[in-house]
Amino acid sequence: MRVAAIDCGTNSVRLLIADISGDELTDVERRMEIVRLGQGVDRTGRLAPEALERTFAAMRGYRKLIDQHGAGSTRVVATSATRDAANRDEFVAGVLEIFGVEPEVVSGSEEAQLSFTGATRGAQGPAQAPFLVVDIGGGSTEFVVGSEAAQAALSVDIGCVRLTERHLRDAGDPPSAEAVDRVIADIEAALDKVADAVPVDGARTLVGLAGSVTTVAGIALDLPEYDPERIHHSRIPAARVHEVSAGLLSMTHDERAAIPVMHPGRVDVIAAGALILDRIVRRFGFTDVVVSEHDILDGIAWSQV
Repeated sequence: MRVAAIDCGTNSVRLLIADISGDELTDVERRMEIVRLGQGVDRTGRLAPEALERTFAAMRGYRKLIDQHGAGSTRVVATSATRDAANRDEFVAGVLEIFGVEPEVVSGSEEAQLSFTGATRGAQGPAQAPFLVVDIGGGSTEFVVGSEAAQAALSVDIGCVRLTERHLRDAGDPPSAEAVDRVIADIEAALDKVADAVPVDGARTLVGLAGSVTTVAGIALDLPEYDPERIHHSRIPAARVHEVSAGLLSMTHDERAAIPVMHPGRVDVIAAGALILDRIVRRFGFTDVVVSEHDILDGIAWSQV
């Protein structure tokens, strides 16, 4: 079965066209564009007109690819920024016009379930169950614990775009220690909620998903360029996570931009994303993180079978 999955997050919009047979998912096309749909949503509660147009432009290109490859089913999922926006009807109407299907503005809990499926179904690599799967997005971070299936999940409003806009955007270059402390306070308050709602202590393996985590992994591995095959199922020691996070927070914008694995659209938000991962590792005492290139996008594809 050939399916198309579209994940529209706070920072990026991504496409996966895949063939699924049994427990095997084979990529036909995998694309990602940074559109920053969540620009200003934390402050204004609305999707900005220019952010909507960037997103729709990327989606029009994706529609052409879907038609070209003959996908028989398409599912569009939207997450944190769209959940939070008062004018999300404008987004829904635009997506319906482009794809002929309405986007599903999923709950944080469903987002976590899809991320867990994408990260763990098929091949688990070096990971040992039970897993704590952590999906660090632009507006929110999802936490889900499970083995064969997700058992408990929680979505909290800490993400690399949200925390950057809230605390780091006007905090200097590199950001001041006071601004970083405010980010940490927000992260720790969210992790208090996670500790109360999700049985993290029962997890044997921390699995990290999404662009902030994969970028930290690429830096930790000293890769000369972004290489998803090297990054997928890599195991990054906690000490390296701490080093990379501290290093990114001490760099200027231009220094971060010069990192070989850095996508231009992540330069201004990667420090906050890395800090979220760093605090998760510290708070819950994991010795390392297993990094997965398979995430909610793969979960959206699997959900159509």
